[in-house]
Amino acid sequence: MARWIAEWHPDDPAFWERTGKRVARRNLVFSILAEHLGFTVWTLWSIVAARMGGYPFTTDQLFWLVALPNLIGSVLRVPYTFGPARFGGRNFTVFSAVMLLAPAVALGVAVSDPGTPYWVFLTIAALAGFGGGNFASSMANITYFYPRSRQGVALGLNAAGGNIGVSSVQLVMPLVIGSLGLAAAGWFWIPFIVVAIACAWFFMDNLTSAKASPREQLAVAGRAQTWIMSFLYVGTFGSFIGYSTAFPLLSTSLFPGAPWAAVAFAGPLAGSLIRPVGGWLADRLGGARVTLWNFAAMGAGITLVWQGGLSGNFWLFFLAFQLLFLTAGIGNGSTYRMIPAIFQAKAVAERGAGEEALLHGKRQASAAIGIISAVGALGGFLINRAFGMAFAAGGGPAPAFLAFGLFYLACFTLTWWCYTRTIGVARVASLAHARV
Repeated sequence: MARWIAEWHPDDPAFWERTGKRVARRNLVFSILAEHLGFTVWTLWSIVAARMGGYPFTTDQLFWLVALPNLIGSVLRVPYTFGPARFGGRNFTVFSAVMLLAPAVALGVAVSDPGTPYWVFLTIAALAGFGGGNFASSMANITYFYPRSRQGVALGLNAAGGNIGVSSVQLVMPLVIGSLGLAAAGWFWIPFIVVAIACAWFFMDNLTSAKASPREQLAVAGRAQTWIMSFLYVGTFGSFIGYSTAFPLLSTSLFPGAPWAAVAFAGPLAGSLIRPVGGWLADRLGGARVTLWNFAAMGAGITLVWQGGLSGNFWLFFLAFQLLFLTAGIGNGSTYRMIPAIFQAKAVAERGAGEEALLHGKRQASAAIGIISAVGALGGFLINRAFGMAFAAGGGPAPAFLAFGLFYLACFTLTWWCYTRTIGVARVASLAHARV
């Protein structure tokens, strides 16, 4: 029997203190667990591909194995966004966790046979994209559980708990593979996935108030804010997932013999842990202001990484990359805080103050999160393909770094134009809600 909660009023302070806070916290904890494992499966190939030196594959082919899960995961985020509203947050969390078993089992089987052809590895890498879809459904679900004043931190914690899954893979997998072989990269995660399925089934809830039709949710695709924020999220989350998955293979390609396996986890961990700080800063300073200057810092970061790669010194390269991970994490938190602020403020402006308007805004924000997260995740695919094409052309990664720097400049300009510029003494009104 599915567990449905019919009465849910998180923006009512009395309800929140009496009932809401406890239920929301419980759902957040087990949402984080399932999403964390989604990220581990999604990014497994960042380590597996870097350990496939004995296979007759080119560097570009290996970058395809790293990039493909990002592409499939980004596409799946759109239908996954509608899952909680259609089937219930608890029910869809169970389903999304079950789907992680397929790529984990397939990886364990495939690498056990040295004759497995390249196209099979591509197929299994594509299946790992199921893990990328989990983020959209998890974030869309948690949006409904928290009041407006606490969504920045709540969404930041939920996202950070998932993002740390990248760091878990890059910390644990080199040790597991070194001890048990490449097949263990798939088998190792299966018991944890089973635990996540059981916890979601027994301890999470569905919210009746979160029910919405796909037509109502898809209406946000006609909003300019949805696509502006999608573009900015390519610059923040796309950078985080792209650099996280590319770093091991990029390091072994630029610095053969460097001890990248011992430190690859550090950047994704730092970016994940600082993500709630980005949401916290956005709650207090305004999402657009934090996002604007964060893109300036990302532009400086990519310049330092470029120089580190040219230096021939792995440790300079590694340290420069940490700035990119930190700023990507802050940007993830600040841009995600902007989304509910925009859509809930728009709902109030269009429908007047009241619980019905707030609920409509949450539904729109939930749907927008899916589209935005889907487009943003494409950055992970594009970054890996940029590196792959640069190496395939016979040179180093310099053309890719140049493209990334120009993109951050475009993101900075768009954030300023749409959210923070002034005309005379007045703030531009069209998207000023993002400063909330």
